[in-house]
Amino acid sequence: MKIYIVEDDFNIIRILEKIIIDKGLGDVIGRADNGVTALEEIEASKPDIVLVDLLMPGKDGISLVREAKAIHPDIQYIMISQVSSKDMISKAYQSGVEYYISKPIDAIEVQTVINKVKEKINMNKKLAQIQSLFSGEPENTKRDDNAANNMLGVKRVMQRIGIIGESGSQDILDVVKYLIDTNQTMANFTVKEICGHFTDNPKTMEQRIRRTATIGMINLANIGIEDYMNEIFTEYSNGLYNFEQLKIEMDFIRGKGKKRGKVNIKKFIDGIVYYSKI
Repeated sequence: MKIYIVEDDFNIIRILEKIIIDKGLGDVIGRADNGVTALEEIEASKPDIVLVDLLMPGKDGISLVREAKAIHPDIQYIMISQVSSKDMISKAYQSGVEYYISKPIDAIEVQTVINKVKEKINMNKKLAQIQSLFSGEPENTKRDDNAANNMLGVKRVMQRIGIIGESGSQDILDVVKYLIDTNQTMANFTVKEICGHFTDNPKTMEQRIRRTATIGMINLANIGIEDYMNEIFTEYSNGLYNFEQLKIEMDFIRGKGKKRGKVNIKKFIDGIVYYSKI
């Protein structure tokens, strides 16, 4: 795994390099102490993971990630900073950051976060391979041998965001199982169309799914209000929901806004399918 470090404190770079080498997390292929140089070298070297400081002279970490993501969307970014401002952290997530590591650097946290990002990268590669294998095959392709394990993964995700017992939870399970079994995504359907595979009243099923997904958003928003760095919040806030909408919901709960966050059902379902395979 190729790792690039962007940090204006050389001591932090040395600490990160030592952790990466000692723990066998990957190869450090480059380093920069400013965002301008980093953007050029990231474009040239195409690392798998970039560790980037939030506050740097010239071009800050958020600007760097936003610009680099537009060029190479597959590269994964981990933000490093001692800044605890929730607004700044939310902007980091919106820019495309996968995880956030706090300073002072903790070796266990660095190892845990990098391993999570590596798992996501490897899963993305496996999904791409699977899609290429099935791209020219008929609809009655064989069911994935790991379907049972995938459904356990689905239930685990739903349990973690507190929706496993809700009225629409079985509807979500049915839709996700269908997508996994047929190796498809929600890009191939409208929500009404996918619900039409299971009922003569797809609108009612869609409403149940939406209510259940909304409860999940509310639960995540409350977790984020309590602890912005909570593992469940950081893992699912971008993957299952639109982070900006989740922030709107958090502001509503805190009485700072009048609007509630909106749920994108297609993103939510595709997100659950993705996490079920990790």
